[in-house]
Amino acid sequence: MTDYQNDNLPDGMVSKSQRKRDMDALQDLGKELVELSKDTLKKMQLPEDLLTAILDYKRFTAHGALRRQLQYIGKLMRDIDPEPIRQYLLVIKGESAEHIAWQHLLERWRERLMSDDKMSATFINEFPGVDAQQLRTLIRNARKEQAESKPPKSFRLLFQLIKQAIPEPGKPRQQSGDATADDVEGEEE
Repeated sequence: MTDYQNDNLPDGMVSKSQRKRDMDALQDLGKELVELSKDTLKKMQLPEDLLTAILDYKRFTAHGALRRQLQYIGKLMRDIDPEPIRQYLLVIKGESAEHIAWQHLLERWRERLMSDDKMSATFINEFPGVDAQQLRTLIRNARKEQAESKPPKSFRLLFQLIKQAIPEPGKPRQQSGDATADDVEGEEE
């Protein structure tokens, strides 16, 4: 849609309609933020006043108070660059190209490890922090599960081990042993 009113504005000036659309977009971004968990919000390293406003929103129950708080969140977001927040939300949702490429990388490594014994040494050389004994045990057990048509417990655990070894781009790295339900759900098979 062409905004013909902007044709008459001097360079650097933005129409009132465009400013309103920009503010609405920031409020929509704020709506996405308030739906996130407290821990995820803290990992995002948001400015303190914005984080406080989002956490306050979660406490409110009245419709009018929620609406006003969203407007306030949108106002606070005018002072920060929203693009890193948008990118982080895409990573969390699994919609960014980086995230998808990372998941494919994890899958390729799992397939290589399952198909060739020599790949475990290559994987250990590339990612020295991985527990070699655990890796080999999971590979052996996953192959046995496939041969016997058993549920893929070790196959999934192998994926989680690879996931811990290869950090996801754009997301803070998890400590070992912090596998969550989201980790298992995000696994592609």
